[in-house]
Amino acid sequence: MIRALWTSASGMQAQQTNLDVVSNNIANVNTAGFKQSRANFEDLIYQDIRDPGVKSSDENMVPSGIQVGLGVKLSDVSKIFSQGSLKQTKRDLDVAIEGRGFFKIELPGGGEAYTRAGNFQLDDEGYIVTSEGYKLSPNIQISSPETLVSISISPNGKVDAVRNSGGTQTTEELGDIKLYRFINPAGLKAIGQNLFTETDASGEAVEGDPNTDGYGKLSQGFLESSNVNIVDEMVNLIVAQRAYEINSKGITTADEMLRTVSSLKS
Repeated sequence: MIRALWTSASGMQAQQTNLDVVSNNIANVNTAGFKQSRANFEDLIYQDIRDPGVKSSDENMVPSGIQVGLGVKLSDVSKIFSQGSLKQTKRDLDVAIEGRGFFKIELPGGGEAYTRAGNFQLDDEGYIVTSEGYKLSPNIQISSPETLVSISISPNGKVDAVRNSGGTQTTEELGDIKLYRFINPAGLKAIGQNLFTETDASGEAVEGDPNTDGYGKLSQGFLESSNVNIVDEMVNLIVAQRAYEINSKGITTADEMLRTVSSLKS
């Protein structure tokens, strides 16, 4: 019965973490480029009271053993990098990736990060940056804003500026947007602000051109929505709540049985 108390307690702790993960998914249902997380669990070690296959006599063996599990623990929280739906914004610097690629971002201090969120802006020097002011890499700068009419970003990443000079419209090539892929995207480390950093588990980033070799094409005037399915998350929320309640019942039942034993009189 003491064992049942600790086993049920491990189940309650696991469901608390599960609830944290589901709540974060629901909170980010409207976050551009957000990728949902999933809590995965594994059972703990078993107490072997009798091993399967031991001899019950000189000629016979038991077909199954007696193993009592000791609960559950969190094994990992993994990101699911499925494609989110595209939402049209008609904004020049909103860019969605239709495929597996990531944008590369320069972090303060010289580090690098990667993102799926393409809601870019211009800083005071004309560089394309994230909402936090981090520059897109390779850097693309748009000068002379007074003559700028629009910015054109093609599916293969070419960035052009359409300008009006003396009543005549001209096109200026500004650079190319590159995309990056990983052998194991689930191994990326989420650092917030829609950013991920490379780890040994993710493998090194592989650079490529949009619309080639599965990197994904770019869609200007669109944003990739969160891939969270709110209906699924609500179901997961209910399942986590009920599992937590059931584990608490296990603790209550074990406690009642201990109370019965302790009240026995010789």
